[in-house]
Amino acid sequence: MHISAERIAQIEARKDEVQASMTRADLAPDAFVRLSKEYAEIEPVARAAHEVRRLRQELMALETMAGGDDPDADAAMRAMAQEEMQLLKAQLPAAERALALQLLPRDAADARPAMLEIRAGTGGDEAALFAGDLFRMYQRYADAQGWKMELISANASEQGGYKEIVASINGVGVFAKLKFESGVHRVQRVPVTESGGRIHTSAATVAVLPEPEEVDVQIADSDLKIDIYRASGAGGQHVNTTDSAVRITHLPSGIVVTQQDERSQHKNKAKAMQVLRARLYEAERERAHSEQAGARRAMVGSGDRSERIRTYNFPQGRVTDHRINLTLHRLPEILEGPGLAEVIDALVAEDEAARLAQLDGVG
Repeated sequence: MHISAERIAQIEARKDEVQASMTRADLAPDAFVRLSKEYAEIEPVARAAHEVRRLRQELMALETMAGGDDPDADAAMRAMAQEEMQLLKAQLPAAERALALQLLPRDAADARPAMLEIRAGTGGDEAALFAGDLFRMYQRYADAQGWKMELISANASEQGGYKEIVASINGVGVFAKLKFESGVHRVQRVPVTESGGRIHTSAATVAVLPEPEEVDVQIADSDLKIDIYRASGAGGQHVNTTDSAVRITHLPSGIVVTQQDERSQHKNKAKAMQVLRARLYEAERERAHSEQAGARRAMVGSGDRSERIRTYNFPQGRVTDHRINLTLHRLPEILEGPGLAEVIDALVAEDEAARLAQLDGVG
């Protein structure tokens, strides 16, 4: 998409205006916070706009020199100008695309931390083991990104892995990177318990929800039914002998959240409310997305948790993402976490390309 010189001038002027306003001595604290936030958003856009303007201006100057319109330019200088023009012409499309990406409408949740929920699907014990593999993959990926992961709740399987596990991930741009992970992940491998060496197919469901601030989701006490009960466990010294487990039912939506991992009732309630807020926030986002169905279809995947998005094939050592037809024969590296970056970066790039194409179509 072509961004006009007028639009570039507007962007740079607005950045300068915000920057100047922030230095005013009579600026109220809340106004400073608002302007700081706007500056943080517009500065990278203005930087990209400045680079496009610089390249275009240099190109025009070189075209004048190379075209022989400059009486002071000799043949050697014109040849040099031609050479530099070729370099700039190669750089300009990338700079214009970078600016176009900065101008794409942002998902308001992209900068949010995220709630990661993984549930074993079809496949019994093998599905629970696979859910454990996926959780470790995201844990290692989060470590590589410098994010912090906090376990919210875990329902372990007797054979290993998890029937369900929920964690909160904090860091820069967590939801923006992980939002395309929601859906059904399928594994094809020979289970350890299989003596005949037959390949089994199992599945686990991943849901990535943006975490809202408390102010984003208003929950009235009258909308909640809170039950306190004794946590169940496998026995031994850590068995909970007090009524500390919490079940919260949000009456208007019917969403139920249970939490029993902490020994403190207050901690369990706080974690349950954290999960409830994330689920209510996501329900509202899904409602808004359904009203913008056209834009949603242009994106990579729908975020529908019933959609099969990826297959992990152990015998062939490959991972295939079905939404963008990407196959990588580096399954161990991907499950180790850092290798997942290539898959996620490809999904983000595909989504950006689809949205740029849609904007071009509108224009």
